[in-house]
Amino acid sequence: MYRLIKPIFFKFDPENVHYFVVKRLKWFNDKFPLGKTIIRSSFDVHIKGLEREVFGIKFRNPVGLAAGFDKNGEYVEPLSNLGFGFIEVGTVTPMPQPGNDKPRMFRLPNDEALINRMGFNNKGVDVMAERLRLLKDKHPDIVVGGNIGKNKATPNEDAVNDYIKCFDRLFDVVDYFVVNVSSPNTPGLRELQEKEPLKKILNTLQQRNRKNDISRPILLKIAPDLTDAQLDDIIEIVAETKIAGIIATNTTISRENLATEKDLTTQTGGLSGKPVKERSTEVIRYLSEKSNKAFPIIGVGGIHSAKDAKEKLDAGACLVQLYTGFIYEGPGLIKSICKELV
Repeated sequence: MYRLIKPIFFKFDPENVHYFVVKRLKWFNDKFPLGKTIIRSSFDVHIKGLEREVFGIKFRNPVGLAAGFDKNGEYVEPLSNLGFGFIEVGTVTPMPQPGNDKPRMFRLPNDEALINRMGFNNKGVDVMAERLRLLKDKHPDIVVGGNIGKNKATPNEDAVNDYIKCFDRLFDVVDYFVVNVSSPNTPGLRELQEKEPLKKILNTLQQRNRKNDISRPILLKIAPDLTDAQLDDIIEIVAETKIAGIIATNTTISRENLATEKDLTTQTGGLSGKPVKERSTEVIRYLSEKSNKAFPIIGVGGIHSAKDAKEKLDAGACLVQLYTGFIYEGPGLIKSICKELV
C-alpha cells in the first residue's frame, strides 16, 4: 500500500507532506472508533524474543524512532502503535522558535536521502512537558526519549543553561535524555562537541541528575563528521562524565558520492539516509572497539532494511533508530526489521 501512495506524497513539499500524514495518523488513532485496533493489527510488532534492557530501561523491541520526526511530542501514541520500541521526541529548546526559513527540507530520491536545515523548530519545552505528562499518565509503558538543545539566540557560553532548563522541565516525563550538540543547522552548535564545552554541559547535567531521588540516563548524540581523534575524546568524556551512552550518528555535512543533481546537493543542511549509512556504522564500530564496549550505543543513519539494522547491531549498537528509511520504506519497515532480528 505504501509503495502505491509514496509517489503521490513525493510530488509535494516534504515538510507539508510530513504534517499532513502525522496529523491524519493521529486523528485516525484518536477519533476513529477502530483506529488504534486497525493500526496495531496492521503494523505493531508482537514477536517474542525482541525485548532489550539497556541503561536500566526495558525496550519491547530494539527499533526506535529518531528525534526530529515528532518535534513537540504530539504523535507519540500513534507512532508507538506502528510498532516502534521507543520514540525519541524533539529536539526541544527552552523557548519556542520557528526554525530556519522555508523551504528547509529536500528529498534526494536517487540517493534515498534527505537534506534538512530545520533549525530546531519547536513549540518550547513547556508545551512538550505538558503533552508528555498527559501521555505518561495514559501510557506509562511507552518508552520516550527527550532530545534537548539550545535556542538559536543563546550564545554558546550560556548553552549549558538551556540544557539544564530542558532537563529539569522534562525530567518527570521522559525515560532518557539525549544531548544534541551535533545538528549542523544551528550556527555554532557543533562547536559544543569540542572537549571542554562538552564536558561542562555533561558534568553539569550529571550533577543535576544525581541530586534527584532517581536518575535518568543521559546520552550524547554525535555527528558522523568527527575525526578519530575527536571520537577518542568522546570515549574519554563518556568515561569521565559517566553518561549512559552515545547515539551515533546525526546527519552529515558531507556531500560525497551522491547521484542527485547538484542544484539539490548544494543545499545547506544535514544529509541523512543511505549516503550516511557506512560512515555511521564506522563510527559505531570505532567507538565500540576502541572503548572495549564500555557503554551502550544507539545506532542511527541510513537504515532502510533489516540488513542495514543488523549491520549496526553487529558493529556494536544495542538499539537502532529510523528516520529517513521510515519515510522511504514506510511503516512496514519496523516489522520487517524485527522479524529478521529474532
